[in-house]
Amino acid sequence: MFSIVIFLAFGLCFVDSQFPRVCTSEASFRTKTCCPLWKDKSPCGSLSGRGKCIAWAASTAKKIPQYNDDRLDWPRHYYENTCECFGNYSGFNCGDCKFGYHGEKCDRKKIIVRREIRELSALEQRRFFSYLALAKTTKSQDFVVLSTGDRHHRETYRFVDASLYDIFAWLHYYSMKPIMINSTFIPEKNFAHQGPVFPGWHRLGLLFLEREMQRLTGDEDFALPYFDWRSEKNCTICTDDLMGTNDAQGVLNPYSHFSFWKAICSGFNFQDEYCPLADAEYKMERLHRRPGTTPYAPNLPTLEDVENLLKLRDFDTPPFNETSLRSFRNGIEGFLAPDGITLKRSIHNLVHIYMGGTMSQIPISANDPIFILHHGFIDKIFETWISKYRGSPDSYPENNEMGHRPNECSTPYFPCYRNKDLIRKSLEFGYEYSAFPRKPPLGRNGFQ
Repeated sequence: MFSIVIFLAFGLCFVDSQFPRVCTSEASFRTKTCCPLWKDKSPCGSLSGRGKCIAWAASTAKKIPQYNDDRLDWPRHYYENTCECFGNYSGFNCGDCKFGYHGEKCDRKKIIVRREIRELSALEQRRFFSYLALAKTTKSQDFVVLSTGDRHHRETYRFVDASLYDIFAWLHYYSMKPIMINSTFIPEKNFAHQGPVFPGWHRLGLLFLEREMQRLTGDEDFALPYFDWRSEKNCTICTDDLMGTNDAQGVLNPYSHFSFWKAICSGFNFQDEYCPLADAEYKMERLHRRPGTTPYAPNLPTLEDVENLLKLRDFDTPPFNETSLRSFRNGIEGFLAPDGITLKRSIHNLVHIYMGGTMSQIPISANDPIFILHHGFIDKIFETWISKYRGSPDSYPENNEMGHRPNECSTPYFPCYRNKDLIRKSLEFGYEYSAFPRKPPLGRNGFQ
C-alpha cells in the first residue's frame, strides 16, 4: 500500500468522506465547491455537454439538527456546488460513465456476469488474484482517505494517499464509526448497517470497487466473483489456490495470495478517531482468519435459511433497526432469524463471525478479500428478493434513522447515490449473476 500524507489540518474547513483528491484543496473548501475540470478544461465537462456545476437545492426533508458528526447531510455539509452529469455520464467531474456504460460518449451498454469463484477457470482465477494484487499496490489517483487523531479536534484531521483496495476497505471502516451527537457517541448508529441502507450501501461498495478495477486494468469485462456458502460444511474456498489456508493462530500460509496483506485502519478502533495510522503500514495488522473455530458460529447458513429468508416480503419494518421483525433487510443483515420473528445471529452476520480473524472484526473486515466474495452472494440474494417481489425505490421505507432516509445520499460515496435508488434490478447497474447449482435443484435465479 502506498500511503503518504498529502494534506494536513486546515482550520475550520474540514471534511470526512470519500473525497476526490482534486476537491481537497483549501480553495475547494473555502468556496464549498467540488466542480473539477474535465479534460476539455471546463468544470464538469460543460463545454463538451457532459454536465454542469450546480448549487444544491434546499432540502425539502425534515431539517437535520446541527450535530457535530459531519458525515450527515452529505455532500451539502461540505460542498454547496457539485457536478450534475447529463445522460449516461457520471463521476465527480462527469468524466466517467454510469455503471454499466462504457466508451468516450458513455453510449455503449455492457452487462457483465458475476460468477461463483469456483465457476471460474484456473486462468480466470489467476487473473482475479493478479487484479486484486494490482489494486492493493496501486495508489488511487482519484481518491484519498481521511485520518484523524481525535474526532473532537479538527486540527488532527489530514488526508492520506492509499491504494485502490485500501480506499474500498476504508469506506467500510469509516461508514461504521458511531454517529456523534453533541460530542456523545451512539455505538448502535452508523451509516452502513443496522438499518434500511444495509443491502444498497454494500451493493454500491462492490460497484465502486468493480468499476475502479476495470479502469485500473483496462478490462471492462471484469466482474467480481461471489462465494455461495449455503450448506458448506467448512470454508471450501480457504485453500492456497484460492483464498488461503491458515494455522491454528489464524496466520495465513506464506504461499497464499494474501499472506502479506496489511489491513488499513487495523490495530485501533476507538470511537473518537478515524484510521489514525493510515500512513503507517508497518504498524498495521496482517490479515488473519480462523474459519469454523468460533463456538457461537460453528456453521455457515444453509440452503433452507436462504429459502426461508426469501419468504419475507417486506423490505424493512419499524423500528428500522436490529430489532425489526418480518424484515427482509434485518434477516439478510443477520440480526433476525430467517423465520422473521426470532432475533438471533444469522445470514450475513453469521458468515462474518464464522470466518473469524479480520472478517469477524466488522469495521475492518473489508480488508480480507473474502469480504468481496461474501457480499457478492449477499447481493445476489438481495437481487433475487428484488426480482421476486418487484422491488423498486418505492420499496424503500420512509424512516427517521440518521443517514438511512430514502432521499439521503449514501454516505460517504461521491457523487451522490440516493439510498432508495439502489433498490433496482442489477441489470440497470450493468451486471447480473450466474446460477451456481446446489442440491436440491434450484430455480432460474439460483434459488428455489
